[in-house]
Amino acid sequence: MSMSPPPSGGDTQALKVLRTDVHLAPDPRRVLFRPFATASERQATKVIARIGTLSDGQVQSELDQVLIEFRGRHLDLTGFFLDRFRDVKRLMLTDLPVARARQLLIGAYFTQEFSLESSALFNPSMVWHPDQSGLAAGSRRFILSLRALGEGHQSSITFRAGVVDAGGGIRVDSATRYAVVPEVHPNPSYDKPLFEKKLYELGLWEPFTREVLSELDERFTLQALEEAVNRRLHHAWGGERDYGTLANGIMGLARANYEISFTPDQALSERIIYPATQAERKGIEDARFVEFHDEQGDSTYYATYTAFDGEVFYPQLLETRDFLRFKISTLNGPAVQNKGMALFPRKIDGLYAMLSRQDNENLYIMFSDMLHFWYTKQLLMRPSYPWEYVQLGNCGSPIETEAGWLVLTHGVGAMRKYAIGAILLDLRKPGRVIGRLREPLLSPNGNEREGYVPNVVYSCGAAVHAGRLIIPYAMSDYASSVATVALDTLLEALLHNGPGPQT
Repeated sequence: MSMSPPPSGGDTQALKVLRTDVHLAPDPRRVLFRPFATASERQATKVIARIGTLSDGQVQSELDQVLIEFRGRHLDLTGFFLDRFRDVKRLMLTDLPVARARQLLIGAYFTQEFSLESSALFNPSMVWHPDQSGLAAGSRRFILSLRALGEGHQSSITFRAGVVDAGGGIRVDSATRYAVVPEVHPNPSYDKPLFEKKLYELGLWEPFTREVLSELDERFTLQALEEAVNRRLHHAWGGERDYGTLANGIMGLARANYEISFTPDQALSERIIYPATQAERKGIEDARFVEFHDEQGDSTYYATYTAFDGEVFYPQLLETRDFLRFKISTLNGPAVQNKGMALFPRKIDGLYAMLSRQDNENLYIMFSDMLHFWYTKQLLMRPSYPWEYVQLGNCGSPIETEAGWLVLTHGVGAMRKYAIGAILLDLRKPGRVIGRLREPLLSPNGNEREGYVPNVVYSCGAAVHAGRLIIPYAMSDYASSVATVALDTLLEALLHNGPGPQT
């Protein structure tokens, strides 16, 4: 570890932030296999026909070469080839049976590799692992989620495991060679009133939409919805208006709520949450994980993240208990705006609480009696110091301490420089700021300011262990590291400063 230079003067003079030697850099060798689509179905038919001209011996020779070249880079490559063959089988010119080797070769021609973290591995979030067995006394195992950025600026979520020992030493396990995407499962059913509310919020509540929903039961399946949409489209065909956009919006909302699953034999670092819907097609960004404890003492891991389709950002919620099975849902309500939402780890006075950034400028707090619906917001803080004059936001979910809710913030200053700060919220009334650093806790140093986006340090969630705040953070949207700071010293500085300028 090496000590960072002390901040210049003011309230952070005594805060000694220690940068560790953890360095998580993107690895272009970690590749997924993904479907490859030709420019048109006509071209795909020609490709299949050309493969049909090969003799059985030529097919086996070509297939052997593909497997020699790619099998060591993937798990169950032949299984994916067979899936791809089934996807394009309808384009074949006859119904004659196809030998397995030829099926595999056809599938290979409609498969491609995707390097999921070729560009960046950044914006980490930290939670304690559900499995704490087999550790030395005073050690805790953690999970880091990271944003992996690959070809076409497409983001996905990847994971690493690690351990913090009793002295605060940090070890992050190396990733395996392989990467796999989960099996995707449509929601078994949808709640009609909730679905109608979200359609209204999206501006899709029109006569066509009402007619579709009128055909459905109070709980309906994806198939029932698709059939109702197709019937309405058939009746509306030939009219003055094209209802295709409404139909796509209805189905897009339904498919944005789904479930995914991995298998226990797949190592944590192999599990990749990859875009699975139209709303996510350009990426899944900046997951902020938190271990949430309910009134019964049970815990669930939630993560807010941003789905991006290339034009619009969609705030989403992910939930899991074991990091094997995940449920993905839309966040709803007029207060669900912008990016960077962060859920508190428990209810407060019977209500869920969330930090949010509604306007690309200020920090807000929201309360709701329903996890998936947020209707009101309260301004918490405005930019007040030079390092945050452009924008304020959170750097992950609040952490409960005896002194109050500790929140890491991010501020954007001159030259679009991002720095990490800290505030303290009242435990009982978290809409009240009781402590605020006037200067950054962590700013990009000379080794951290070069990258995909220069002059940025950023985090999506920290943790406390062995008397220290552990801050995983991204360096200029390229790689990630970890820093620590004494918790007591930080809390003392926050309480000494008080709330600072008031909203």
